[in-house]
Amino acid sequence: MLARLAVGDLVAVVSDAGMPGISDPGEQLVAAAVAAGYPVEVVPGPSAAVSALVGSGLPAGRFVFEGFLPRKGSGRTERIAAVAPERRTVVLYEAPHRVARTLADLAAACGDDRRVVLARELTKLHEESWRGTLAQAVAHVAEVEPRGEYVLVLDGAPEPAAVTDEAITAALAVARAAGASTRDAVSEVVAQLGVAKRRAYDLATAKPA
Repeated sequence: MLARLAVGDLVAVVSDAGMPGISDPGEQLVAAAVAAGYPVEVVPGPSAAVSALVGSGLPAGRFVFEGFLPRKGSGRTERIAAVAPERRTVVLYEAPHRVARTLADLAAACGDDRRVVLARELTKLHEESWRGTLAQAVAHVAEVEPRGEYVLVLDGAPEPAAVTDEAITAALAVARAAGASTRDAVSEVVAQLGVAKRRAYDLATAKPA
């Protein structure tokens, strides 16, 4: 394509469905053209990610697009672990033969009750959206053979419950009873409850009333 551009030809990238360049090899072509100094113009077209998000009924004001998850290994484990606590709505792509495994992995990391929308074949003839929890989604794809390309729209993680001073003090007591020093007990409680280190330290060193 760069050779065609070099002799003055115009090149158009067209997709039969979806937006070229979004989790698509078109991204490499655009990057190469830009690096070579050629102008790139975009004609707005259908995007499965945005279409699924807008039609999901989940919060769309802030979202993160994850594209395809790694198929295996530590890369997949790390990405799923990063998705689980994400407060924003998460949009992922998945192939039909991997969607069951991905839903099971997400349920294990995010909890069975997290809401999800399975959008299938968006912008095509057999467009379909299914809504429910991750646990229900796992059961759904076990009963109905997945077909076509999927967009998974995952609800963001809920806000963490506020941690009281009493809960922090109790956790410090447990750590100390196990033999931890004040410093180590504070570190353990900070990691366990996600509270500020200064707050945990102040409670650890406070004199009894």
